[in-house]
Amino acid sequence: MQGMPIRAILFDVYGTLLDVHSAIAREGKELGARAESVSRLWRQKQLEYTWVWSLRGEYRSFQTLTESALDFALAAHGIEFGALRDRLLLAYEQLDAFPEVAGALQSLQRQGLRMAALSNGDPEMLENGLRAAGIRGALEAVLSVAPLWIFKPDRQVYERGRAWAAAKPDEIAFVSANAWDAGGAAAFGFRTFWINRAGQPDEYDIPRRATTIRSLSDVAAGLI
Repeated sequence: MQGMPIRAILFDVYGTLLDVHSAIAREGKELGARAESVSRLWRQKQLEYTWVWSLRGEYRSFQTLTESALDFALAAHGIEFGALRDRLLLAYEQLDAFPEVAGALQSLQRQGLRMAALSNGDPEMLENGLRAAGIRGALEAVLSVAPLWIFKPDRQVYERGRAWAAAKPDEIAFVSANAWDAGGAAAFGFRTFWINRAGQPDEYDIPRRATTIRSLSDVAAGLI
């Protein structure tokens, strides 16, 4: 995708830099065969709740929605809450970065590009999570939706990223592994990269408006 020279890169966090399924992979071994299903439902409900509360105009913190989504996922599988719930929520504050993330961010940093996170997460969640994963130092800023009281893919969120970069949308790269997020960013005008790690089918208008890649390591080549 050709365009103006890129002046800054914005990264989604959950599912893009940090592996949201690493919490149950690390602390949910007692779930056995149900672990993957619980993790996927937890993530599905977390996202669903951000969209529903945004549409209702009744903001709830990302931490609150994360807790509510886990409660639903556990209840749907007939699992008692107790200590397991507490361990999983603590693990969510210390998610693993995807294997290629640290190296890819360092490579982009050496190119002199300004880089920031732009996420639905709460400020404290983001700071703690990125530090725990060892990648906070590569980012100049961590931008949360919290001051806006609305979640992605609302255009106000992408405008917050554009304002931080003090650049035109087509001078900013946006990277997300969430197709709905990549679609929203591309519609806003960012030069968008969708990380399709799992080889999912195309959706939204991504084929027309964004570049599909398989890893964060592929972003640098896409900026040429």
